Amino acid sequence: MTQEIAMLHDMSRCTACRGCMVACKQWHDLPPDMDTPFEGQYQSHKDLSSRVYTLIEMKERVDEKGKFHWDFFKKNCFHCGDPACAKGCPENAINRNENGTVVIDESKCVGCHYCEHNCPWHIPKIDEIRHKSTKCDLCYDRIAHGYETTGEILKPSCAKTCTSHALEFGTLEEMKQLAAERCAKIKPNFPNANVYSPEGVGGTHMIYVLPDKPEVYGLPANPVTPLSIDLWKAGRTFTKLAIGGAAAGIVGAMVLSKMVKSSAKSSSQEQEKG
Repeated sequence: MTQEIAMLHDMSRCTACRGCMVACKQWHDLPPDMDTPFEGQYQSHKDLSSRVYTLIEMKERVDEKGKFHWDFFKKNCFHCGDPACAKGCPENAINRNENGTVVIDESKCVGCHYCEHNCPWHIPKIDEIRHKSTKCDLCYDRIAHGYETTGEILKPSCAKTCTSHALEFGTLEEMKQLAAERCAKIKPNFPNANVYSPEGVGGTHMIYVLPDKPEVYGLPANPVTPLSIDLWKAGRTFTKLAIGGAAAGIVGAMVLSKMVKSSAKSSSQEQEKG
């Protein structure tokens, strides 16, 4: 049985160096995003895009005690255990692999935006030129290549380049345990510290240690993969079958009508000859 993998994001250790962003771009050979205007902020891009799979968000705030905070958050796909993006994809172009990675099959993707709308964090972004959905894939190809060549699992590019050990990579159970340990360690200085891996989406394989409440980082506290997606998809499949059946019926009726007319014509000709 394939072992599930995960990555820990300890935001209490993040220095916002953005080395993870550069490493991600290098591994995926992504072009620069020249459409992002400079707005006089330290944050490099306003949001993820088809050319930015990983983004360090930087937010300034002052708490109720008047203390200034500069909050960093590494935004990317969460690789949910029960991914809404995959469930809502009408073309079945998004797969959740046995190791926990959620990956887009571009050969099936039609760029319909359903994955982006269904994701609680709106992570997937559409490449409007190629009409394909894009997002972090947890470097699944890099991981597979390492296992096949050396027998070892290579770290995703972002985790490999992180010098502050804010990013750690291993099995799901190892990362859960490490997250709990890291969270307990910072609790004395950050009373609201928590481990963010929402159960409503089946848990995530991108596990976060947050120094403060999820809402501080613009995250939904309890995101859920809605059951309505299953009903919608089942209804859509039924509709397709119904339309297909109706079309087949119409074609069949036309063929049958043509055969009847042809038979009647032949019979009439034979009678005239007689």
